[in-house]
Amino acid sequence: MLSPLVTTVSIFQKQPDPEFFSAGQVIFEEGQPGDHMYGILEGEVDILVNSKIIETIETGEVFDVGVLVGVKNRTYTAIAKVDSKLVSLDEERFLFAVQETPMFAVEVMKSYSKRVSRLQHMV
Repeated sequence: MLSPLVTTVSIFQKQPDPEFFSAGQVIFEEGQPGDHMYGILEGEVDILVNSKIIETIETGEVFDVGVLVGVKNRTYTAIAKVDSKLVSLDEERFLFAVQETPMFAVEVMKSYSKRVSRLQHMV
């Protein structure tokens, strides 16, 4: 069985049109509306709440999953820590990826719940 990281990266690699962000570039800001999640193909992304870095995530990790499960506005700011290559999944692409690889849904849920828990402990 493939590791969660390998599975996640392989799903991201199948997505068209990766986006490139330079170190220090804002990917999105807290409070902005959103309709797609991101996966990191290469690089690192800082997650900030109230301008404070609460975590740094790396290749194979996902973020901004909340917008696919009913959260209307982004709950944190994401900034590329280093030059990074990201892919985005809207709801349709996410559902397709889950149908193709059900374990992807489990990994996304784990990531989301851990991040929500960390955010709750920050407030």
